[in-house]
Amino acid sequence: MATVTVEKMTKRFGDVVAVRDLDLHVEDREFMVFLGPSGCGKTTTLRSIAGLEKPEAGTIRIGDRVVNNLSPAVRDIAMVFQFYALYPHKTAFENIAFPLQARNVPKDEIRRRVIEVARVLHIEHLLERRPRQLSGGEQQRVALGRAMVRRPQVFLMDEPLTNLDAKLRAEMRAELKRLQKDLNATTIYVTHDQVEAMSMGDRIAVMKLGQIEQVGTPDEVYNHPSTLFVAGFVGSPAMNFLPAEYVDGANPTLHVGGGAFSLDVRPEWAQAIRQKATGNTFTFGIRSEDIALYTEPGPDRIPSEVYVMEPLGDVNLFDLKVGEHIIKAKTLPNFRLRIGDSVWMKLDPDKLHLFDMQTERAIL
Repeated sequence: MATVTVEKMTKRFGDVVAVRDLDLHVEDREFMVFLGPSGCGKTTTLRSIAGLEKPEAGTIRIGDRVVNNLSPAVRDIAMVFQFYALYPHKTAFENIAFPLQARNVPKDEIRRRVIEVARVLHIEHLLERRPRQLSGGEQQRVALGRAMVRRPQVFLMDEPLTNLDAKLRAEMRAELKRLQKDLNATTIYVTHDQVEAMSMGDRIAVMKLGQIEQVGTPDEVYNHPSTLFVAGFVGSPAMNFLPAEYVDGANPTLHVGGGAFSLDVRPEWAQAIRQKATGNTFTFGIRSEDIALYTEPGPDRIPSEVYVMEPLGDVNLFDLKVGEHIIKAKTLPNFRLRIGDSVWMKLDPDKLHLFDMQTERAIL
């Protein structure tokens, strides 16, 4: 296997800049996920690494080789696409074997390697079937087998689970993650689905408008987002955001939601604000699971009113009206209130987020 390094890469389509000045390093045997909305440049970056797109600027390395001018066939990569692109007239065996046949690998070696891969994917009993006789999950395994049989340095996967139903997607997420670890394979995986990214990736590169907003482990991206975009994109429901104003002085205070409530500012928070902020206005953030709800007032509890309750089975999701703003909070399923009831929120002080209003970079 090999590392993948992208340095200062830019790719345009006419006047549209799809990827701008992008830097990324993928470690050997790492499972890296590109996550972002449609049009953010994640698939263009993947296709550029594969050699299917040619960047206008920048350097791409696979291992120690600069591959910018190499064709896809000699980059020693294998791709798995959203659409499986299986040959309908060939059996599963023949589809998996095709890359080896194209390289004139001896027939005995082809058979040995196809059966070996099929056994790993649990499809050895399907090798004589054609694609129309296979389910979506089985076709996906055949497409994976065709990539695996080549034993490439790098696997590139472009939303390979999108066409599967929810149950099968959940099963295949676990299988792909386990398979990647068993093969010790350097893998780059593109998705717009944050659940796939969080559950599968060793690290996640969150992309927006052709640039990487943050690269980190799932825990880092979720609990320590570096920008307002990352904080809002990763997590379901999205992080609660409210406007906030900082007032410095002997007792620094953060006025949140246009005066809906105020928070005392810890000394370390005040120091971070003074060092990093461009002004005194911010976007305040708190995740729904970091809000505790009480039916009685108490110290540090913020009054609110139940606007909507959504029972989701394992949790209840409340929309709470605080001043002119709505804040979402999660509770255990046995905590029940009715629309219009008064309820008091307590925010976990260790889980608060603050983003500069101008730069959208994290302050806390």
